[in-house]
This record gives sequence, C-alpha cells and structure tokens, in this order.
Amino acid sequence: MKKLLALAGLAGLVAACGGPAATTKAPDPAKLTLVDRTAKAAGPLDRAVWLLDEEPGTLDLDSDGGTPNRTVMANVCERLMQTQPDMTVKPWLAEKAELPDPKTMVLTLRQDATFHDGSPVTADDVVWSLKRHAGEGMDESDEFEDVESIEKSGEHEVTIAFKRPNALFEQAIAGGAGIVLNRKAVQAQGEDFGSPGHDDACSGPYRLKEWRSGSHMTIERYAAYWNKDVKPLTKIVEFRWAQDTALVNGLVTGAAQGAYLSDTGPAVALQSNQAVSVAYGATTRVFVLLPTDRGVMKDPKIRRALSLAVDRAGIAKSGFAGLARPWKVPVGAGAWSYEKEAFQTAYDELTGAPGTPRIEEAKKLVAEAGSPKEPIVVATDGEQSRSVIANAVVDAATKIGLTAQIKTVPSSEFGSFYTDKSLRAQVDLVPDDWYITKSDPIGFYDNGLTGSANNWVKYSSPAYDKLVAEALETTDPAARAGHVIELQRMFTADMVWISLVEVPNAVVLGAKVTGPPASQVHMGYPWAADLGAKG
Repeated sequence: MKKLLALAGLAGLVAACGGPAATTKAPDPAKLTLVDRTAKAAGPLDRAVWLLDEEPGTLDLDSDGGTPNRTVMANVCERLMQTQPDMTVKPWLAEKAELPDPKTMVLTLRQDATFHDGSPVTADDVVWSLKRHAGEGMDESDEFEDVESIEKSGEHEVTIAFKRPNALFEQAIAGGAGIVLNRKAVQAQGEDFGSPGHDDACSGPYRLKEWRSGSHMTIERYAAYWNKDVKPLTKIVEFRWAQDTALVNGLVTGAAQGAYLSDTGPAVALQSNQAVSVAYGATTRVFVLLPTDRGVMKDPKIRRALSLAVDRAGIAKSGFAGLARPWKVPVGAGAWSYEKEAFQTAYDELTGAPGTPRIEEAKKLVAEAGSPKEPIVVATDGEQSRSVIANAVVDAATKIGLTAQIKTVPSSEFGSFYTDKSLRAQVDLVPDDWYITKSDPIGFYDNGLTGSANNWVKYSSPAYDKLVAEALETTDPAARAGHVIELQRMFTADMVWISLVEVPNAVVLGAKVTGPPASQVHMGYPWAADLGAKG
C-alpha cells in the first residue's frame, strides 16, 4: 500500500508549476473519465525519461516486488499470462492454459520465445522459475499454497497439480508468480542477481542496459525480441526517481516525459498545466475505514449507521481534490475483468454506502443499537486524506447522535495497526487505502474470513467462510462471479470494512509523448512498448 501525499502541500506544488497550474480547479469526481489507454503513439523516440517514486532496491522481484521495481521490470521480464490494459488476461509465454480436471493445469508453451542472451525459453526454465517463486520467503510464495507439484510433462509443456481447485492461479501467473527467468543466467549470477551491474535474465521487449545506483537506470529496446507483432517505438527509457515538487518540476519543464503517480497531490498540481496531460485508468484501489472491536464499532448496526451518514462525495472533493469517486465496495472496478455487467448491476443495487448521506435512516439504526454514548476514536497520521476522512467521521457521528474523536499517531507508526494489537486497542476506526494486484474481486474477500489478520472487528460467519472457499475453487467465471457477488453483499451488509472512495490509477505524460496504458496494469504489462511520440 502507498501513503497518499498530504494535499496540504499542494500550494507549493502548484506554485512550482507556474502558469496554468496556478489556477488548478478540482475536477468533479462524478465526471472523472477513466480510460484503459492513452492515445496511440505515432512516431519513434530515441529516449524518454520516466520518473519513479524511489530507486528500486533490487530488480529481483522474488526478493522485492515493490511498485517501482515492478514498473521497471514489467517491460523486461515476461509472464506465462499477460494482463491487458482493460485488465483482462490472455496467454503470453504460455500459448494456452487448460484444465483437464479441476485440480490440474496444463501449460502449453510458445516455441519461438527467447531470452535476451538468445537462448530459448524452455519448459525446464518455466518449472525452475515457478519453483523459485514458490520458495519460502519469496515475494510470490503465497500464490503457491495450493500447488501440489510442478512438472515438465512434454518438451513444450508444464503440468501443475493442485491440492484443491484454484480459480485464481491463472491470474497469479499473469503477475509476479508467472515470470519466467533464464535458469542458467540466474544461477550463474547467484546472490548478485538483480543488483546493479548485472544483466537481467528475461525475455521481454526491453533489456536492462545500465543501473547506476543513486543516479538512474536505463532499459533498451531489444532488437531481437521474439514477438515481431510488438514494435516498441522508444529506443531507450531512462528511469530517475523524484517525489512531490521535484516530480512536478521534472514533468513540467520537459526534463522527464512521464510517470505513473501513486499520490493525488502531483496529479492535482498538473491537472490544468498545458505542458503535460494526465490520464486516469481502472484501479482496484479503495480508501476504507477498518473498524476494530474495541468499542461501539463492534455493533454492525453502528457500522451501518456510520456508513449511511458519512459524506463520501465531500471526502472525494476535500481529501482527494476530486481525484476519487464515492465507492460502495472495498475493491475497485479494475478487478472486474470478467462478468463486468453482472458486477456492475450488483454494485448498483447496493444501498448501504451512499454518495451523499442518509441521516434519518442512520439515526434509526443508532436508536435500535441503544444510542451508545461511548466515543468513537478514529485514527489519523496527519496526512490530508486521512485527516479529511477522520473529520468526516466526527461530523457524521455528531449528526446521528454519536460522538467521535480523533487520535493522531506518527506516520512512521501508522502501518503498525496491521501488526500491533495493542495499538489497534486504542482506536475504533483506521482509515487507509487498499488494493489487490489481481483483476478478480475474490482476491480481496478473504479479508472477511473468520480469524483473518485484517478482520479486526472479528466478523465471523460460517456461511461466508464456506462461500469464500467455494469461490476460490470455482473455475467457471459466471459461477464464480455469482459467489463473489454474494460475498460482496454479505461483507457490505455487515460493513466488515466501510468503503469510502475509489482512487483511480494516474499517468502523466509530457506534451510530445503518448501511448502507455492508464490503468493499474503498468505493474505487469510492458507499457514502455506502447510509448512513443505524438503524431
């Protein structure tokens, strides 16, 4: 998860831009247009500078799958399946993935793919890579908990046996769990793999050219790339790292050509600047309130009442300068990669998380709960987004006959709410953002399981637990969507978490470039292959 930039610092960012940005006006969240891609590129670029929040510590994604690392290596390393800008998944290094029975997946591999040293991508490399990802302590090891065995079953075939059916594994191998590495190259580098001064061991449209630690890294278009249908227009992409004002200045002055933004602050500062364009895409990221069982929030009627009373539209406007939209469920629409109409219809029918408050309805629930007098304690770390949310909770509570107060903790300690029970025992609500890397909502709903580490309110429903297990084992998309929609209804009916606003993915581009996807897919899709000059 990423912390959002304190929007109190926006004045400095906007002033740094000068010109049109000085009159930046917050967009209407209801009118925020989401796109899968930016306009298609028409011409070549010799070089583009792309900004990251921070320098990667390693390019070995098994050791660290952080966002900057993924953003770079999505262009260099390839996966068995590939997530597309519209968040759907299609075969890639695997020509097809078949399920001869619910507990077996057979991968038929492409025969023309090669690594950057010219050697072929083999079934042996695939088996070795998957077993490496599954190793203890590896970043993707949790994706292999249901895997019984991984074996080469033909010259160009790999068979994966599961302990139980696993509906998410195809999604997993479109992410970090499906990266195929050159076994011999990785073994030759040993512990140095992924560090500055060493080659990648991948097969993508770009190869790692240079990494000067503390300064920059570059990737270079790979001339002998196996897939001739992919024709990258940009020869060199140079990555540098910058935050806040430095990021804004780099983009506005033309020193950099683009960046994916994890914070809304730079997006607002750049929104109206004619030197750049900002595009917004599908995401799974949602800001929520995580309740604890410390006090009155353990009563589902109070959780429902607060959800009805909180001003989501106001939070979107004040906490995110309009770069968010009121949202009813705890995972964003970017997860709807299948059965989209069914998910949208079910979403539209939900009534417990309105964009504008329903105070009288909320008051009735408070009365039914006995009108408790114990104050609700909501946490913040002083960041603008969380502070706006905390104040919105206080306001909502007051309007429906409850009392609430704010507890500020240092930013350095805020993440400890997830690991420190004694810290959680001091508060009733923790505002935070949450996203999943898979484009399937079932990747989220295990957070409501009895005993889940993130189920702080101790919600417990045998029916819910059973349905999660069934959904995770249901490989038919329509049937799985039905299960997920029911889980969504149960989760939001009891407000295990209180959903607030969805924050879209954002990409900012210089005036002369275009092409990359706008959606969250940039952490697994070779976005630089789409980057080029405007026509």
